[in-house]
Amino acid sequence: MNLLHIFRVVAFLEGLSYILLLCVSVPIKYISGDPSYVKMLGMPHGLLFMGYIALAIVLRTENQWIKNNFFMVLIASVIPFGTFVVEKKLNKTIQK
Repeated sequence: MNLLHIFRVVAFLEGLSYILLLCVSVPIKYISGDPSYVKMLGMPHGLLFMGYIALAIVLRTENQWIKNNFFMVLIASVIPFGTFVVEKKLNKTIQK
């Protein structure tokens, strides 16, 4: 398993954790007053976020597509569904 494949997996998981945090945990917190779901999903999301950023920085020197779109890759990490778009576009460039 190479570093690019790991990045694609982390990008997908980071995006999924972000969506779950925004669409499930936060509403539960404010509707029922139970912050446990935010705590439960917040830590894994934070670790995945840091991993995504670190891998993007490392891969910037190894992968031309990430180098050319580096700021888009970084900004995608804070936009809901953004990492899914990055993963899909990266996958298309790998298959060419």
